[in-house]
Amino acid sequence: LQKRLEKCNQDALEYVGESRELSRMVLSRLAGLSTDKAELKREVENLLTRLEHAQRDIDYLGSVTDSNACVEVHEDLLKEQLLEEAEEKKRLKVMLNASCDHVLAGIRSLKVVKRTGGKHGSWMKDPGKKHAKIYLLSGSVNNVMLEFANIMTFMENNQTLKARRVPLPLPWEGTGHVIYQGFLFYHRHGSLNEIVKFNIQRKIVADQMLLPGAGRIPAYQLSPQTKIDLAVDEQGLWALHAEPESGGSIVLTKINPAAMAVEHSWDTPCTSKGAEAAFMACNALHVVYNSPSGGSSRIQCVYDVLDALNAYTNPGVPFPKRQGSHSTVHYNPKEKQLFAWGDGSQIIYKLHTKQKV
Repeated sequence: LQKRLEKCNQDALEYVGESRELSRMVLSRLAGLSTDKAELKREVENLLTRLEHAQRDIDYLGSVTDSNACVEVHEDLLKEQLLEEAEEKKRLKVMLNASCDHVLAGIRSLKVVKRTGGKHGSWMKDPGKKHAKIYLLSGSVNNVMLEFANIMTFMENNQTLKARRVPLPLPWEGTGHVIYQGFLFYHRHGSLNEIVKFNIQRKIVADQMLLPGAGRIPAYQLSPQTKIDLAVDEQGLWALHAEPESGGSIVLTKINPAAMAVEHSWDTPCTSKGAEAAFMACNALHVVYNSPSGGSSRIQCVYDVLDALNAYTNPGVPFPKRQGSHSTVHYNPKEKQLFAWGDGSQIIYKLHTKQKV
C-alpha cells in the first residue's frame, strides 16, 4: 500500500509538471495570437482606408460622367420639345384655320334691343347663314327656352305671346349657353362639369360630355352663377372656365361639337378676378372686366391661341358709355356683333376690327 501511495504521488507530481508546461505553452501561443490579431487589425484598417479612397475616386468619376450625360440628355430633350411644339403649332393652325386675319380695334356703338327678364340671362342667334331666329334663356337656372321667328318679332311688346316655348329635359345652370349648327349647348344644372348638346328642332338631348377641370369655381368672379361659359367664333365651339390651382386663371378649351370631345386646351394668363364675362373672336379670347358694384366695362386681357397677339394686346378697350354689368357677352361671327345681357336688357354691340399685323 505504501508503494502504491508513493507511485500515486509521483504520478501526481508528473501531471502537475506537465500541466505547468502546457500552461506555459498555451500562454505563449495566446501572446502570439494577440500579436497576430493586432497585426491583422492594422491590415484590415489599412484595407478599409484604401477602399474608402477608391470609393471616393469612383464617386467623383461617376458624378462627372453623370453630369455630362445629363447635359446631353437635357439638350436632346430640349430639341425634342422644340420639335414637338413646332408640330403642335402646325396642327393647331390646321385645326383652327389660320385664315382669320382681323383683330378687335374697338367697340363702335350699342343698341338696347329689348328690356325683358331679370338680372341674369342670355340671348343669341345661331351664326349659320340661313338662321334668323332669336333665342332667349332667362335666369341662371331654368328649363324653358323661348324661340322667336326673327329680331323684329322679338322686339315687339307682346313678344312672349309669339314665342315658341322649347322645354328642355335637363335644366341649365349659369348663363354661358350658345346656339350652334341647330343645337343648344349648355352646362347642366346640378352637375359639376357636364355639357349638354340639345337638338332644338327635335327637342331631344343629342349628346353629352364632361369638361375636365371645370365647374369648381365661377368662370368669372363678378358672375358667380356661371361656372362654364361656352362661346362660338369663326373657328367653332369653345368652353371657358377657371381653375383654383392656377389662382383663378381662365382655361380655354376647343371642343369638337360633332364628337363632343376636347380638341385642345390652353392655360391663359387672363385672370377671372374682376371679370364679368368673356367672348371668343377670331381665335382670340377677350375678357371683360368691371367693378363689383357695376361700372364701365372694359376689355383688359386678350389672348390669341396662335400667338399672333401678346396676352395683353389692346388692353383697356372700353364698351360704349353705359353703367352697369353684363351677365353674358357673346360674339356672333356672322354679323361681327356682340349679343350681351346687361341688367335685364338685351344689347347689341357693333365691333370695329382691323387687319392683323
